[in-house]
Amino acid sequence: MIWCVEDDPSIRDIEVYALSSTGFAARGFEDGDSFWNALQSEKPELVVLDVMLPGKDGVTLLKMMKASPEFQEIPVIMATAKGNEYDKIQSLDLGADDYLVKPFGIMEMVSRVKAVLRRCKPKLSSSLLKLEGLVLNPNERTVTIDGERVNFTYKEYELLYLFLSQPGIAFTREQLLANVWNTEYLGETRTVDMHIRTLRQKLGSYGSLIETVRNVGYRLEVRNDK
Repeated sequence: MIWCVEDDPSIRDIEVYALSSTGFAARGFEDGDSFWNALQSEKPELVVLDVMLPGKDGVTLLKMMKASPEFQEIPVIMATAKGNEYDKIQSLDLGADDYLVKPFGIMEMVSRVKAVLRRCKPKLSSSLLKLEGLVLNPNERTVTIDGERVNFTYKEYELLYLFLSQPGIAFTREQLLANVWNTEYLGETRTVDMHIRTLRQKLGSYGSLIETVRNVGYRLEVRNDK
């Protein structure tokens, strides 16, 4: 079931119709409150969420979903106003899986829904990712440092997972945007640098393992003396 949260009834009806006609079960919501109330008893496969909504806006709802262990894994595509770069970047930083810029083509929406569903299929692994005293549990989405649990934001965790799963590999900022933010290069990579900085800080003595590769990007260094 795909849920479309959109206060404009004509757009909402078209979204639901397009998804239904291409084989998806779809349901529309006119505001954030009705969507959030329905979420307490049923979980959709994916949500197309408008930023501008009466009551709770889309960004607030996205924050609430990503802060909830019950709802944080539900894929979300944000619909943002044309030219509003801040909404787009903020949504991706908060954990949105993709975005649509209004006005968008209905078949573009359907294609993005299909692409995000393919990307977001559950990836369960029984293997812990370890490097020295740094341990990441993919199933529990937890990280411990020298035996102590440390909390990371959604994107910080995704960055760390990528580095730990491919140690020694150098990633460009554009590749990190594509892999962690699930988007093409936006012309602005400072958001990657900001997240790397906070990730290093939270990793403490292990922060130095994330090495800056000059004129390229970043990689997780593997030390041979341990």
